[in-house]
Amino acid sequence: MATQCGHLDTITVTELTDPLEGCEECLKIGGRWVHLRMCLACGKVGCCDNSPNRHATAHFHETGHTLICSAEPGEDWSWCYADELMLVLRPA
Repeated sequence: MATQCGHLDTITVTELTDPLEGCEECLKIGGRWVHLRMCLACGKVGCCDNSPNRHATAHFHETGHTLICSAEPGEDWSWCYADELMLVLRPA
């Protein structure tokens, strides 16, 4: 596991979508989600790995966009899939 993220230069989106309606893919298929994550490369909002469809991780595998952040109120953490590293990149 890495101690530093080598993908910070891929961040282009830092603000959550307003209003946040839910997981984009779950909304399309009538699915449900537990928690939401936002891709920091393109802003796509997907559901977490505790959700049935795991759309945030699927988005990483489809696109190679490595960094996500929690889209939950009051949470300020981010995750790099490639480096398997949790980071704090923005205030809650």
